Amino acid sequence: MTSPWMLIGAVYGLLGVAAGAFGAHALRGRLPEDMLAIFRTAVEYQFWHVAALLGVGLLARHSAGAWLTASGVAFTLGVLVFSGSLYVLALSGVRVWGAVTPIGGVGLIAGWLCLIVHLLRS
Repeated sequence: MTSPWMLIGAVYGLLGVAAGAFGAHALRGRLPEDMLAIFRTAVEYQFWHVAALLGVGLLARHSAGAWLTASGVAFTLGVLVFSGSLYVLALSGVRVWGAVTPIGGVGLIAGWLCLIVHLLRS
């Protein structure tokens, strides 16, 4: 049975490729360079955490646990808030979205912390 974390990772991967292509082709010349850099950061962090979610999914096949589940949830929500807020900021230019981004960053850090705890306990 496929882990939900692997499925979420695959969906985030698909969306990351689409966002990266959109940014590279459709947005170049339409957004200022600083906004393109923000968009690229969103794509980059999304992809790093695709790998993390796939890893959590693989681990879940062999050792389940509350800390591993918490890691998957934190990575899922962290990507949504971190990268999502950066996408909105880059596309809208509304700088207040930058205040939301650290919340997602905390989620990503929490995901790694939960994964470390799971690994130390298993």
